[in-house]
Amino acid sequence: MAPRIAVLGCGYWGNNHTRTLKGLGVLAAVSDIDPARSAKFAADYDVAQISVDDLFASKDIDAIVMALPAQFHAQYAIRAVESGKDVLVEKPIALTVADGEAEIATAKQHGRIFMVGHILRFHPAFEKLLELAQSGELGKIGYIQAHRIGLGKFHGQNDALWDLAPHDLSMILALTGCEPTAVRGEGAAMVDHLSDFAHLHMEFPNGIRSHLFASRLNPIMDRRLAVVGDKAMAVFDDAEPWERKLTLFRHKVWQENGQIAFTKADPEYVPVQEGMPLTRELEHFIHCIETRETPRTNGEEAVSVLRILTKGTVSHPAG
Repeated sequence: MAPRIAVLGCGYWGNNHTRTLKGLGVLAAVSDIDPARSAKFAADYDVAQISVDDLFASKDIDAIVMALPAQFHAQYAIRAVESGKDVLVEKPIALTVADGEAEIATAKQHGRIFMVGHILRFHPAFEKLLELAQSGELGKIGYIQAHRIGLGKFHGQNDALWDLAPHDLSMILALTGCEPTAVRGEGAAMVDHLSDFAHLHMEFPNGIRSHLFASRLNPIMDRRLAVVGDKAMAVFDDAEPWERKLTLFRHKVWQENGQIAFTKADPEYVPVQEGMPLTRELEHFIHCIETRETPRTNGEEAVSVLRILTKGTVSHPAG
């Protein structure tokens, strides 16, 4: 029997999860601390509305997708796994490393699936990029650069780093296979006391360096992840159409007579099968519920992201 999944949190991402789970035939209920909001979702998607307390107590719910403000994720995720529910928690899973570790420990103690909503790990273009990197097609990777900028939503609790960077940090961790040994962050606030811009510089034990730039106050939208190897370079650009989302550049750079020389190659557009990342993410969650397999985006990775965010956080009051 297919798992019965409820959505807790009837906001923007809750709506996306609700619609997708409905399409997958596993949506059992919706819940929100505001009954009027969950009632609207229930009517829109022809599904049961349930109070938060009843949600955790219900024997008819197998799993919960949590799309809450980040400051509430830890307490409700812990309550859910203690109630015998598997969970998918949106990013970030908590606002402190200690809370994140408590979530993971409790899920393990109760034998529950704990998955994190690092959605871009399920993007077909990133999956292909990871395949290229792991197969040696790019050679030895030395540098990874991520840009996630644009004019975006402003949150009263999270700055640009905590709001935007988890997406790219999850992908960078998958590419490097380890946590950075050094993290340095820079930020700036223009609108309020929270940083609207964030630069993150990371050094990894395997020699890889990485730079991440996140901004929600930029006139240009940029969604690029570039991976530089000694055989080739690749760029995942999510703003491009499907046929151009993943590009391979077989540029060559070498030293000759004490000088650095290079040749540029024409871009090669790598074929990528189209697919909705959220649908693929939730299909993976369902698979993990049914098989008890550890999710690709698990709690340990989410805590690694929290550690990086914590080390890279710089408070800059608005001037």
